[in-house]
Amino acid sequence: MTRVAARFVRAEPRATAAQFVEGLLSGVERKTCWSLAERAGHADPQAMQRLLRTAVWDADSVRDDIQAWLIEQLGHPDGVLVIDETGFLKKGVRSVGVQRQYTGTAGRIENSQVGVFLAYVSPAGRALIDRRLYLPETTWCQRPDRLAAAGVPDQVGFATKPALARQMIAAALNAAVPFGWVTGDEVYGADPGLRDDLEQHGVGYVLAVGCDRRVHVNDGRTLVRVDEIAERIPTSEWRLHSCGPGAKGPRDYLWAWITTATRSGEHRWLLIRRNRTTGELAFYLCWAPRPVPLHTLVTVAGSRWSIEELFQTGKGQVGLDHYQVRGWTGWHRFITLAMLALAVLTILAAQQPDAGPEIIALTVAEIRRLLNAFVLATPLPPAHTVHWSIWRRTSQARARQFHYQRRLGHYASRKIK
Repeated sequence: MTRVAARFVRAEPRATAAQFVEGLLSGVERKTCWSLAERAGHADPQAMQRLLRTAVWDADSVRDDIQAWLIEQLGHPDGVLVIDETGFLKKGVRSVGVQRQYTGTAGRIENSQVGVFLAYVSPAGRALIDRRLYLPETTWCQRPDRLAAAGVPDQVGFATKPALARQMIAAALNAAVPFGWVTGDEVYGADPGLRDDLEQHGVGYVLAVGCDRRVHVNDGRTLVRVDEIAERIPTSEWRLHSCGPGAKGPRDYLWAWITTATRSGEHRWLLIRRNRTTGELAFYLCWAPRPVPLHTLVTVAGSRWSIEELFQTGKGQVGLDHYQVRGWTGWHRFITLAMLALAVLTILAAQQPDAGPEIIALTVAEIRRLLNAFVLATPLPPAHTVHWSIWRRTSQARARQFHYQRRLGHYASRKIK
């Protein structure tokens, strides 16, 4: 917490932030303001709620401190930036950015918020280093009343997910984050502005595209669908490569690549991945400022799974999706503190010595268990637990009574009409 202490003007929110992060790392099942306040020994959740809503501190500055700390520990010249979004399922219509939209979290269209994240992957480890909240254009950006009610700053306008990714990559370049590559899924691979930005900065990319993407081949003037190109590749041209370790061992696929340069001196390729069992294909547009071997492109493509694992770890270990805030400020503050908690686990994992062949290395989940066993254990007196049981049940009774009154008023107004 000393890394971010200067970002808090007053001592009270500074201490509350430390307790908040400890709570995110703790064994508390749901990381809400209520449960974190109970664990911290508070009499009510007001201090935790103020931390997220009205206390004076800048979440973006804390994010910058987290990023700098992670780069100190994990930085590598060949680091890879991975861009992807994740959904946060929500009820109601007041949470900032919420609408019915597709989210991979549920695998279908659901009422949800969507956050676009930037991950950093290097030989030393992987971590989330930036975040942006996606605001849908029609239901939010064209509704000034909703933006004002959610506390969205006036200067924030509509931005596509690739545009948000470009903002975060530009910020990483300005912060001198060491990386040589960027990768992402089809949402980002389809954006020409993102690809142009990376080429202008001399950053290589391996970006997924759909099967209907057309690329230049042969004379540089002929456009051919990538799935048609895949059908023409002889069996002898496919190479077996692992794109990284998985939960069940190396992720081995068959790979092929085709040079697609349209001008002399360019290094562009179409990279194709084929599942050895199902035959399913995936396609990537690739560019690099210098020639690279096939295995380098395969390794970068495989880095994309890291951010999905980070989402899973963040939600499962530090409650990345447990927040109960509706406004713009609260969302960014909670997500930033969750990123700080995840950074603690990431850096502790990176600092562990290599394990021998007879035991696996300490995982993030195991490190969190040990932290709770030896450092974060906070025994509380029975009276405190009873106090919170009464407080919760009293608050829930008031909420239920208010809900019933509102429903009765709604029915009465309809009957009068």
